Amino acid sequence: MNTDILLNRALKFEFLTKEEGMYLFQNAPTGELMFVANELRKKQKPDGKVTWIIDRNVNTTNVCIANCKFCNFYRVPGHEESYITSIAEYKRKIDETFRLGGEQLLLQGGHHPDLGLSYYVNLFKELKSLYPNLKLHSLGPPEIAHIAKLENKSHSDVLKALMDAGLDSLPGAGAEILNDRVRRLISKGKCGGREWLDVMRAAHQLHLTTSATMMFGHIETLEERFEHLVWIREVQAEKPKDAKGFLAFIPWPFMDEGTLLQRVKGVSNTVTADEYVRMIAMSRIMLPNIVNIQASWLTVGKATAQICLHAGANDFGSIMIEENVVSAAGAPHRFTSQGIQDSIRDAGFEPQLRTQQYGYRDLPMETEQQVITY
Repeated sequence: MNTDILLNRALKFEFLTKEEGMYLFQNAPTGELMFVANELRKKQKPDGKVTWIIDRNVNTTNVCIANCKFCNFYRVPGHEESYITSIAEYKRKIDETFRLGGEQLLLQGGHHPDLGLSYYVNLFKELKSLYPNLKLHSLGPPEIAHIAKLENKSHSDVLKALMDAGLDSLPGAGAEILNDRVRRLISKGKCGGREWLDVMRAAHQLHLTTSATMMFGHIETLEERFEHLVWIREVQAEKPKDAKGFLAFIPWPFMDEGTLLQRVKGVSNTVTADEYVRMIAMSRIMLPNIVNIQASWLTVGKATAQICLHAGANDFGSIMIEENVVSAAGAPHRFTSQGIQDSIRDAGFEPQLRTQQYGYRDLPMETEQQVITY
């Protein structure tokens, strides 16, 4: 293989194989990967804007039976710290989100053994009746698969019911690494990689927009990372022509602080800033059919995320008024609305507030400049 030939093919938006992607990652200089990924970004997003969003991650429950070894957030059923969020608490948090300029909840939780489809349908309907303008970017493929098993229903039937109740879009949560060798070792209680992909296929057939993610830097091999990218690309290529499918891809490094993977298995996050920038660039190169690539400032910090804007990323994600799961494993970074805009400008781009559908929003006239951490 030859890096120049492969990079020239990438510039033509050709699909590189898993092996070709691995070869580039292992052999091409960081500067060359950044250049090619940046050129692709400019062709796909030529307006020079970097998007961001104001939303809040709220957890329906912390009760979970998936037993992921990288999660410090969950509690087993019956634990004294277990909870199910009340409507009163949702109202308080949604009111605060609207005051801060947000319009969306990223609503997720654990695999609660007693919360089936009717619970989520009733919850979504009630939230939408109280807040008709609220956007629900909620659950994820593992939760859809869990609900489907509880109810003995198909993925499509579960998704249809949730969409009728108010679901606006489906996050790419729980992908981690899609190879089942990895999943058996780090998240045995979650759906397998094939089922994760099948849930997304079903969502795309229903024209429900989604995102895709990858958590890397733990026990996966480089081959399994690039296999993950190819599988995501294949699902996007299968979507109906008039469906948007995956709106974005978001890779982030494993956060290890206090996790079972670190304490019991001795697995630590060794992803350097350079490696993360290279993975962002390779995400743009390997996924030419996904327009938006998001840099995870929450896990890598402002400076590295800013460099990623010159390596193919065009989105800075959310200020995350509230985020509990990744933060519980050691992700310390926070932004205000002003701070995220300043960071984008300092990197040489124009900040643009967006919706979950990646439409552009005007800045709210008065946005409280504060971040709530819990």
